[in-house]
Amino acid sequence: MSESRPHFFAWCTEPERVDAFAAALSALVIPGDLISVDVSPDIWCKTSSMEDALAMIRAHFGGRNSAHVLSGMMLNDSERIMVFSAACYPEVSERRHPFGPVRLEAGERKRDFYPCEIPVGGGPRSVEAEAAVACHLVQGDIEDLLLRLCAPDTSGRVPAGACTDKEDWLAPVEMCATYNANAAELARDLALSWVSLHEKQSVSRIAGMSMEALHARIDAAPRGARVSMKGASELTRSLSRETVLKALATPPATLLEALEAAAVPDDAWRAAEPKAREIMELLRQLGEAPEGEGPPAFNAKVTSPGHVRFLEEHAPFHVRRLLPSGGVVLATHPYRTLWPLWSDALFVLGLMS
Repeated sequence: MSESRPHFFAWCTEPERVDAFAAALSALVIPGDLISVDVSPDIWCKTSSMEDALAMIRAHFGGRNSAHVLSGMMLNDSERIMVFSAACYPEVSERRHPFGPVRLEAGERKRDFYPCEIPVGGGPRSVEAEAAVACHLVQGDIEDLLLRLCAPDTSGRVPAGACTDKEDWLAPVEMCATYNANAAELARDLALSWVSLHEKQSVSRIAGMSMEALHARIDAAPRGARVSMKGASELTRSLSRETVLKALATPPATLLEALEAAAVPDDAWRAAEPKAREIMELLRQLGEAPEGEGPPAFNAKVTSPGHVRFLEEHAPFHVRRLLPSGGVVLATHPYRTLWPLWSDALFVLGLMS
């Protein structure tokens, strides 16, 4: 488990990068909140005007100047308010060190975003149910922030994005969430993952490659080539060139349906849900009660190795079709990766080799 807050990434072409960043900021910043903008050591400002902040970015972004913004946002799902930092990098910077090219970090510290403890009632404790509640408390915000960064409007400027609790944009199957503006190119996640892992390439540098170019890179690899998958079971600890090529040849609708079918909570998660629902109801009652009143409860820590391990192994997957935009989001809790979802779908389709 990482000690980091969640990191969100988005890719788009450099000519549209500032517009994409501006749209994301407009969707994130609390209206009227103080915005800190830093373009270079000598070019910075603090303002409550979004227009002034964007004007400074537009006037100076490019070359060696990247844009860094610090401000406040409200999380739409949990309705919490927290600080966020966001950055936009030009190609010159990305070639030296691939940071983004557009990235968002939620909270100033890990504990700002992830719950450290939750109120529970009397009776025996359930680590599994408490972990499930901790997941419910952040999952909606993860998916919401990914969409506010990648798809704040209908422009379609950002074709791909992702989220992780690591600091770098890893192979998509090693992330906890991905965004694809075009569901017909969902296999891009698999192709990018294979090329990134096989060629030791940063995803930030290859995320904009066409499907044809990715296919050619994979096809050019030696027959039987495989890449290792971290934290996987014995049956799914590697991904072969042939599996990826077969997935690229699979109709996108078939692939999406297989992912949806694979995104079913496992037995351990379903067993924890009844108790988790009781805790969620307790949270609702406490939230609605006047201060100092409400049902009896005590705060239980949800950061133990047992809580973390349960989320790493059992947090459910979500497959969201973004209608009418035609995009799709794959997501799970940040302590888990999307590889188990992909491997199950590939097995069902008979593509794993």
